[in-house]
Amino acid sequence: MMLVRRPRCRTIAFWDIYVDTSLVSYAAKIKKILPPDMRRLFFQLNSPSKVQDYLDALSINFEISGESNFPPIQVFEKKTAHCFEGAVFAAAALAYHGHKPLLMDFATAYDDEDHTVALFKISGKWGALSKTNHAVLKYRDPIYASPRELAVSYFHEYYLWDGRKSLRAYSAPFDLSKYAPEKWITAGESLDWLMDAISKSRYFPVASEKSFRILRRASPVELRALKVIGEKDPRKRIKGNPRD
Repeated sequence: MMLVRRPRCRTIAFWDIYVDTSLVSYAAKIKKILPPDMRRLFFQLNSPSKVQDYLDALSINFEISGESNFPPIQVFEKKTAHCFEGAVFAAAALAYHGHKPLLMDFATAYDDEDHTVALFKISGKWGALSKTNHAVLKYRDPIYASPRELAVSYFHEYYLWDGRKSLRAYSAPFDLSKYAPEKWITAGESLDWLMDAISKSRYFPVASEKSFRILRRASPVELRALKVIGEKDPRKRIKGNPRD
């Protein structure tokens, strides 16, 4: 990773000096394909905190009309996202500023739902951007030494209403820059293919099978924390599954 200083003609965000020079041309392609209003937004989202604030302000996509995997341009237009859509949107905003667009997927026990986050790296430390309706599985500051260290930080927040901790594995950082930006940022169709591609990538267990057998269940006060939500789910809640 080389240190690159941006032109003095604009305000430099604290993370701008950590641009991956190999992705400068990729960022230029993104700027070229974005509609003007979306390009202006991405220009303003010039730090991980600002990207996370934007994700937090989006309404939750409860998929009332059926399952969806909206590309970033549709998230921008509809102003709604679930975790996968939010992570891809965040990765696009990072890529606009010359950073590698990376996703990490969390695989769970059979009766829970996966979660996806966008990764970023500053000063050699990893952080994550996350869209969720709950007070858990949120943003991670860039303080983690490795993707694994970051991934396991989510372990004790990942549990079901009966207290079972359900996180089982995490994917290797999935690099979206191997795809043309118009294939995933401004695509006119669902990103089902991308979700499938990530699911077929390499995953690593968060612990051994022996460790999984001796896990302590979440306490009653931890379970009460699951009731803290950003928006009320209009769907009928499925018993046992606390997250969207």
